[in-house]
Amino acid sequence: MLRCQNECLSNYSFDGMRMFALVDCNNFYVSCERLFRPDLKGRPVVVLSNNDGCAVSRSQEAKDLGVQMGQPWFQLQDLVRRYGLVAFSSNYTLYADLSDRVMSVLRDMAPRIEVYSIDESFLDLTGIRDREELSRQLRIRVLRWVGIPVCVGIGSTKTRAKLANHIAKKNPSLSGVFDLEALGQEEQATWLSRIKVGEVWGVGRKISRRLEAVGILTVADLQACDSESIRQQFSVTMARTVAELNGVSCLDMEEVAPAKQQIMVSRSFGRPVLTLEELQQPVVTHAARAGEKLREEGSVTQAVMVFARSDPFRSSLPQYSASRIVPLVMPTQDSRLIIEAAVAGLKHLYRPGYLYKKAGVMLCDLSPAGVDQADLFSRGDDERAGRLMSTIDALNQRMGRGAVFFAGQGVQRRWIAQSNLMSGAYTTRWGQLQVVHA
Repeated sequence: MLRCQNECLSNYSFDGMRMFALVDCNNFYVSCERLFRPDLKGRPVVVLSNNDGCAVSRSQEAKDLGVQMGQPWFQLQDLVRRYGLVAFSSNYTLYADLSDRVMSVLRDMAPRIEVYSIDESFLDLTGIRDREELSRQLRIRVLRWVGIPVCVGIGSTKTRAKLANHIAKKNPSLSGVFDLEALGQEEQATWLSRIKVGEVWGVGRKISRRLEAVGILTVADLQACDSESIRQQFSVTMARTVAELNGVSCLDMEEVAPAKQQIMVSRSFGRPVLTLEELQQPVVTHAARAGEKLREEGSVTQAVMVFARSDPFRSSLPQYSASRIVPLVMPTQDSRLIIEAAVAGLKHLYRPGYLYKKAGVMLCDLSPAGVDQADLFSRGDDERAGRLMSTIDALNQRMGRGAVFFAGQGVQRRWIAQSNLMSGAYTTRWGQLQVVHA
């Protein structure tokens, strides 16, 4: 890989200015679906959230029809009839695999990369003078090798790179690449004055409303603020954001993701659940998945939180929501002990007479595995348990998730969320690979 990186960078000249690029996949979930359905090019497409609830990814054609982010699927049926809107259930296995392929290409073309999310990565372009040309070649390679369109924003800080990416995505004439630092101060101010303050990285809806209430309406307005005044009125984080907007880099590259402080697994049910026995199945399933994630992180947990709630959108029915934290005697990554704690917590919080719509498990108080202090009363079978969990993980990785599961997860699982519009596992299952006829 180092050889590939050297080849990619050998044609570019260098300088000493600190520079970041944000590479963002365009309408990522929709782009993944279209990759294997070329007949959908030019048609409005949306990808739905868990349980086929609402739109979480929209093609440009769907946006042009007025489809809003988070709009419920049942409200879009008229667009299906009138304009042929196409919808897919979320296919996270497919999206994760294509994301890995995109990130692999980026690693070959940049000296340092930070994977920020499933469809975004920061690149360190410090020292590369021809950064726009490199970014254009990067877009071409990702599209050619993976089939996913991306936009690239370049800035002297991560926050400015995010804004540059926003400009690149919103202005087709820029061909997907925008270098904010290639402009003079007046041109930069013109661009930033056109962007609402709510588009700044880290400025959520509540903070945006507070900023607008004091007359800070655009990115340029926030950039012109005094950092100390912002710190006093808002927070240290907002003061750092102002500094970043003014070219002072406060956020460095994180090539290795920091260890998670908590692990949460939860899902809404495909149909309401009434009895404790029915509710145990999803809780056990979520606990088992949380244990798998915990081992992937190389961590152990000291406490398990379980929660369940009814459907808040059905206000005509009795409502109930509760959670329970179960501390563990010793830190563990053994799914059996995690499941045991989760079920114990569920039995304490369960109340009959309610239709439950969602349940989840959170692992708390995480720490690195292997550094916990031994206990006089511990079971002493950690080594055997570790081998068992490793075997289960290996089988599920090789044969597909769920090939080996705990009996408490059930077999029929009527509670599982709806995914009636799921596409194929085009890249992860031999039986579902696309067939091309010459």
